[in-house]
Amino acid sequence: MRPIRIAAQLHPQHGTWPGLRGAVLRAEELGYDIAYTWDHFYPLYGDRDGAHLECWTTLAAWAEATSRIELGALVTCNSYRNPDLLADMARTVDHVAGGRLILGLGSGWFRRDYESYGYEFGTAGGRLRDLGEALPRIEARLARLNPPPVRRLPVLIAGRGVRRTTRLVAQHADAWHAAFPDRPDELEPAVAALRGWCDEIGRDPASIEWGVGIEPDDLERFLARDAATYLDMGFTQFTLGFNGPVWDVDAGAAFLAWRDEQNAGTSTPAATAGRRAARAAAAEIGPESNGPGVAAGAVLGAGDGAAG
Repeated sequence: MRPIRIAAQLHPQHGTWPGLRGAVLRAEELGYDIAYTWDHFYPLYGDRDGAHLECWTTLAAWAEATSRIELGALVTCNSYRNPDLLADMARTVDHVAGGRLILGLGSGWFRRDYESYGYEFGTAGGRLRDLGEALPRIEARLARLNPPPVRRLPVLIAGRGVRRTTRLVAQHADAWHAAFPDRPDELEPAVAALRGWCDEIGRDPASIEWGVGIEPDDLERFLARDAATYLDMGFTQFTLGFNGPVWDVDAGAAFLAWRDEQNAGTSTPAATAGRRAARAAAAEIGPESNGPGVAAGAVLGAGDGAAG
């Protein structure tokens, strides 16, 4: 099994740039593996006209400010940028980061973004078709750029549609982000579909890193009811969502302790005590700054429904 990795998705809304910059630095200090932002132009919850910062300029600034943590969008909306330009942007940010960028992609879903900024919203099927056409262009442009990315850019695709999205994951992705589900069984159709598409093209599904979103204040229930199931299903990347203005990444400390224990393959008294201490610290800090689960899940919209 792959090592478990924990990501912090810092929703770039309802706060200031110094606060958002400080949050990514704190996430790196705490030992998160990845910091994600999202690709929208307006808040997804709370005051709909509240403060909000753009995705790729944020990523470039994060890349300069940090030194270890991997960075990416969860996820970039394919509709908002020419695919060749996006490849060039990603390559450049990867150089600023010294080879730490993850290129997260989805087909888009937030109608307000489209209408306010002059993009054609179209249909979910049309946006998925556009994503399928963009992926080879992105790959081809990355192969031609001089200088190339620092590393072969890992591509993450978000969504759980069984007919189209999971097929794109099998064909193009190094990582898959399924959703912010309430229960593991919600993802069983998508998991079966992805395995089927991988079988069809002769790819080992284990060559793809599988990710899912969870809430930072949900550790007890997650460990008691869902953790073993997600791991057995093949999920090893777990993303916690944090809202401004505080972006309280310390609330995920207990998840980091659980990751370390699982990756070490231990369940020693010392490890258990460490996990309890981390839980206590997270409980003392409190999850007040976290966005609601339904809003956190909304960011993933690759634009497809369950059958997409």
